[in-house]
Amino acid sequence: MRPLRLAWLFFRVGALNDLQYRANFWLQLLQSAIQLGTGLAVLGLIFSQTLALNGWSAPALLAVMGVHILMGGVIGVLIRPSMERLRSDIRDGTFDFVLTKPEDVQVLSSVREIRVWQGVDILVGLVVLGVAIGQLQESLGPIEAVAFGVALVIGALMIYSFWLVVTTVAFWIVRIDEIAELFEGVYQSGRWPVTIYPEWLRVSLTFLVPIAFAVTVPAQALTQRLTPETLALAAGFGVVALLVSRAFFRIGLRRYSGASA
Repeated sequence: MRPLRLAWLFFRVGALNDLQYRANFWLQLLQSAIQLGTGLAVLGLIFSQTLALNGWSAPALLAVMGVHILMGGVIGVLIRPSMERLRSDIRDGTFDFVLTKPEDVQVLSSVREIRVWQGVDILVGLVVLGVAIGQLQESLGPIEAVAFGVALVIGALMIYSFWLVVTTVAFWIVRIDEIAELFEGVYQSGRWPVTIYPEWLRVSLTFLVPIAFAVTVPAQALTQRLTPETLALAAGFGVVALLVSRAFFRIGLRRYSGASA
């Protein structure tokens, strides 16, 4: 419970800081509206020519888009800000201030920067998901709802593990901004279910950059395409990803030499 209390504390601090700049809310709202409008336009163009895309109907692909926007909001609020600050502290030698705190270094590094206005994407994603669920012919039962929630949490943890591993590389290679930016381009592939891609790309987007687990698997739960085996694989891979990322982070700590070193 202590990590959760720590995360809540930093969330409150981040909210107070962001509320000073309320114009950012309108900028984020405009950005989210453009993103949503572009996605809907592309979907409309595709389904003006066909009734299904590799077995995915228009409402099902709308659900994928909703999960993609929702997960992007989670990344923007909780994951990317802290990882960017961690990378900056390692580069500038100010990570010492984290190391001297009486808290778990990884937990503190992972929750100390929050961007509240990015939460607009979470709300937009939820609205899109609500519309998609209303259009789906399949009824969403409690089993599907629980599977969706579990898959969404597992996917978020995998994305966090991926970001932590990429950021930890900064202990060896100081300037890795380009690597982090590359993720944004790759993440856009999650607008579509990974099942439509060639096998080599599908495997890459599943096990190298876990976009399939973060976006496609939760969408499969909503559209009754998710099997227990796939959910179990996601859970197992998520546990492995968390353990590997933590071990890699602890190895990286030994390489750190900051302002006081």
